[in-house]
Amino acid sequence: MSVAPRAQLLLFLVSLSWRTGLSRYIQVRPTIITVQLKLSGIIDPVRGGGKRCLDMLATDGYFTFVASRPQLACAAFIIAEPSEVISLELTDVSIDCGAGDFIKMFDGWVLKGEKFPSSQDHPLPLHQRYTDYCASTALGATSRSSQNVAMIFFRIHSPDSGFTLAVKKQHNPFPCNIMSQSPEGSFTMVMPHQRRNCSFSIIYPVEIRLTELSLGQAKSNELSPQRQLWSGCSGSGDYVELLGGNGVDTSKMFPVADLCFSHSGLAQMKIGCDNSVVRLVSSGNFVNRVSFQYRLLENNELPKTRENNLDNFCSVE
Repeated sequence: MSVAPRAQLLLFLVSLSWRTGLSRYIQVRPTIITVQLKLSGIIDPVRGGGKRCLDMLATDGYFTFVASRPQLACAAFIIAEPSEVISLELTDVSIDCGAGDFIKMFDGWVLKGEKFPSSQDHPLPLHQRYTDYCASTALGATSRSSQNVAMIFFRIHSPDSGFTLAVKKQHNPFPCNIMSQSPEGSFTMVMPHQRRNCSFSIIYPVEIRLTELSLGQAKSNELSPQRQLWSGCSGSGDYVELLGGNGVDTSKMFPVADLCFSHSGLAQMKIGCDNSVVRLVSSGNFVNRVSFQYRLLENNELPKTRENNLDNFCSVE
């Protein structure tokens, strides 16, 4: 992940926290974590030494966090490539759980109470997505994400207390619920006979072009679902929807359009929101597939008025 997209992602996280009020999970404070990189080679999670309470890690490695003074609300967001999941392990932990210190790992991202993936899209119930070091009976704690993002948030009262976090990435043959690292690119989501919802989240205003959509490829001796048009697809059980919003929880975003019939060719839309999402809903009865391209909107392309029969879904300031 290059420095520019990483910086934009971190800026989004910071701006979202301030826009909505400081989260009870995340507060931005100056120079309060010392990050020592213990893996040989180039590991640079954030330029400038990573000395802040809100940080982002985009590489494998071992990261030691040592508090220079009481750190009461800190977090690190971890992101991998779309086709990867993340394994986290805590070692060398020196905190006082009895004094109110804690370290928690989360399967996804949390911002101001909003979670990615949403509870509607994640395969696990919410309580199983948290791993609490202080509640663990083992010397360390491990967590494995279901998608390409994870996070750790912690509270440490005593200076010189801290922990080491091991970050490892593993291949995911069927990526689902992806946070894009880049404002432009292409991707294909495939859901083979699983009742599951998958979203691809792009935290930029973008133009999305659906290049291929294959829904309802039935198993043998089954009929394909009836074709429908751009609206009223939720009853079909298998469909793709485009969403826009300024948070990370897809269940709280605005529906832009939905498709529930197979087609080849281009269907495109500009979404002038902080977060643009392609979401694939699958009943589990079929093999569903959607391919799309996306690119960052220029300033003069941001939708401020009704244009080409498209609504202004997000305000542009």
